[in-house]
Amino acid sequence: MAQSQAFTRPPYQNLDTWIQGEDPARLKKKQREAEEIFRLTGITFNVYGRAEADERLIPFDIIPRIISGREWSKLSRGIEQRVRAINAFLHDIYHRQEIIRAGRLPIEMVAQNAAFLPQMIGVTPPGGVYTHIVGVDLVRTGDDDFYVLEDNARTPSGVSYMLENRETMLQMFPELFSQNRVQPVSTYPKNLHRSLCASAPAGADSNPVVAVLTPGIYNSAYYEHAFLADKMGVELVEGHDLRVVDGRVCMRTTRGYKAIDVLYRRVDDDFLDPLNFRPDSTLGIPGIFDVFRSGGITIANAPGTGVADDKAIYSYMPDIVEFYTGEKAILQNVPTWRCGEPDALAYVLDNLADIVVKEVHGSGGYGMLIGPTASKKEIAAFRDKLLAKPENYIAQPTLSLSTVPILTKAGLAPRHVDLRPYVLVSPEGVTITPGGLTRVALKKGSLVVNSSQGGGTKDTWVLEE
Repeated sequence: MAQSQAFTRPPYQNLDTWIQGEDPARLKKKQREAEEIFRLTGITFNVYGRAEADERLIPFDIIPRIISGREWSKLSRGIEQRVRAINAFLHDIYHRQEIIRAGRLPIEMVAQNAAFLPQMIGVTPPGGVYTHIVGVDLVRTGDDDFYVLEDNARTPSGVSYMLENRETMLQMFPELFSQNRVQPVSTYPKNLHRSLCASAPAGADSNPVVAVLTPGIYNSAYYEHAFLADKMGVELVEGHDLRVVDGRVCMRTTRGYKAIDVLYRRVDDDFLDPLNFRPDSTLGIPGIFDVFRSGGITIANAPGTGVADDKAIYSYMPDIVEFYTGEKAILQNVPTWRCGEPDALAYVLDNLADIVVKEVHGSGGYGMLIGPTASKKEIAAFRDKLLAKPENYIAQPTLSLSTVPILTKAGLAPRHVDLRPYVLVSPEGVTITPGGLTRVALKKGSLVVNSSQGGGTKDTWVLEE
């Protein structure tokens, strides 16, 4: 956002006018107040593998990120197309594998994929839905150019921050919402509950029992697990609260064990069932996968969905979308080199200083190399990793990401952002919350927006058309 409206993108013009009329000291005071609200509310996340304190406050910037209704309409169509294709892909690879038979996807992309669960072969979840909750990470590179950076089809996190960001902004700047027609996000918990209930197994009554499964208080996203359970009005449970009774998964209550129809799980596949997966898991429920396989419970998201957000599979997403929808992908992929292919590996090794390299199963900004900001020593170390296990990595060009303003001590300054819209899928259809979580790289010039790597968040406004 520039100082003059002549250089301000149309969706930001009302906000720009408001900022020009504000006392900078008041804005900085409001920024401090926002941080205090987050501290009092307990909006924190945990950082693994660090010597310092485990729990941190999520940095929040009070200048909203704004998307026009027209832009959002196109994004929504592309997101829905992509999510429907992902569900069709998951059903296919666990059944007839038509996409492999057609030669559109190499069999090793599935057969050698650590996230592919052979136990899911032939299993159809209740209602045919595999990914009940999806997060699609988007970056903007031009006025009308959005790219999908990655798909989150396992257990996408961050939606609680989207909701708390909006609540904080409404509390602090009510006048802004009367001046701008901002689409609401507050219906997400109600929509999530409705969508989960609609995905209940056949035979469940008209008011299905839903619960949220958390690994416990030491998990990095525990705040969100508790937040969503509270907002939906359902029980938050851990593995030791559940057991299989007479072919049903039941939770312990003061009146004995009560059967659950839908379990929104925030526990990884490996730890879900010690009888079927990791035998040393203390986080899961012995026998839950057998109940799921027989149609006695809905697990959201279904086991085995991680194969769809694998970064090597991501590189085939344009083909996947076209194969299952018969349409060209509305949202573009970032060009991707698969390092397991000799020609691609040779190119990546020659250009490490100019590109981004990511672990195929990596997340949270860990295990990646950003060539333009890496030291010679870091590049040399990463070269050794690539040569040792090239199939574990993909590489992408360094995109010229769009920036939005943040409030710094010196005033407004541009910073790079991405956007994670949240998508709900049930047999009744697809619901996309207008907006999502905008993550912002708070360090000048940084392209890494993950909170675990020093990034922050913003409220995301989608304006009415």
